[in-house]
Amino acid sequence: MPENDDQSILDLIGRPESRNRGFELLVHTYQERIYWLIRRIVFRHEDTDDVVQNVFLQVWLHLDSFRRDSRLFTWIYRIAVNEAIRWQKKNRLHHWISFSSMERELGNILVSDPGYNGTEVEFKLQKALLHLPFKQRLVFQMKYMESLKYEEMSAILGTSVGALKASYHHAVKKIERFLANH
Repeated sequence: MPENDDQSILDLIGRPESRNRGFELLVHTYQERIYWLIRRIVFRHEDTDDVVQNVFLQVWLHLDSFRRDSRLFTWIYRIAVNEAIRWQKKNRLHHWISFSSMERELGNILVSDPGYNGTEVEFKLQKALLHLPFKQRLVFQMKYMESLKYEEMSAILGTSVGALKASYHHAVKKIERFLANH
């Protein structure tokens, strides 16, 4: 979305008489991208819907604190990542079951989910992602699947560009090894 469209949304939100319309436009503009970002982190559709709802609730509650020193999407994306991480911490499967059981369970979620219609290669990639540490998985998803620039990722995650490049490099190597062995 061009930055001037962000400005149009923010202008609508800034006027009391059009605040609700501006927020509806914001949700309509960003909801799908935020959904798929979160879906790749939490996997299940139902959980994703809950987290997306929390994201837009947080956006609504904190609109007045948006400083406009970044793109609107960058700000929303950061909220989404934080909400997904909060959900992960609250609902950790690996506290209750072994990693191999968790991998099997998440794999079953992907296969049985009517919203997942990926190919065998995509399924293998998703399984490979499960073997990555959370931060490497997130960085890989942001770079490879969302095509974000390192500078945008740095603004979202509050991490240096160099650290992000290293995380991405390590993630790619681990994924390549996993795919070669499975």
